[in-house]
Amino acid sequence: MRIGSGIDVHAFGPGDAVMLGGVRVPHTHGLVAHSDGDVLLHALCDALLGAAGLGDIGQHFQDSDPQWRGADSASFLTAVLGMVRAAGFAVLNADLTVIGQVPKVAPHRAAIRARIAQLLALDPACVNIKATTTEALGFLGRAEGLAAQAVVLLDEA
Repeated sequence: MRIGSGIDVHAFGPGDAVMLGGVRVPHTHGLVAHSDGDVLLHALCDALLGAAGLGDIGQHFQDSDPQWRGADSASFLTAVLGMVRAAGFAVLNADLTVIGQVPKVAPHRAAIRARIAQLLALDPACVNIKATTTEALGFLGRAEGLAAQAVVLLDEA
């Protein structure tokens, strides 16, 4: 068995929604990113890659590469999951946390959980979605951006 963790952060910018776990969440701002800026899926990719010993998301999907401009982060996760499986591992579970003051995750939690479970080909019971604020501290507390953390457990397939 192997454990991996991942973290991602993006600043708020122009837009009317953010992508969280492959779900479009209406918001007063978007996220500044080369791809769609889905902090949950980016953190999940890093957790999976780390657990399998396959580097990090930046090595596989460089933000300087124009082919990833505006890319759907679900495509990153699909590719990463293929790499993890090719390395001989299966995903057992994923625990993800959104960190920020806004947007509120609770109204979208079930949809995010279902989408991530679908992308990972897991039962939704094997995917957990949490959210926390930073009690108005720091750049996240000032609602200047959004962060996410992911932890995954892999086993030999």
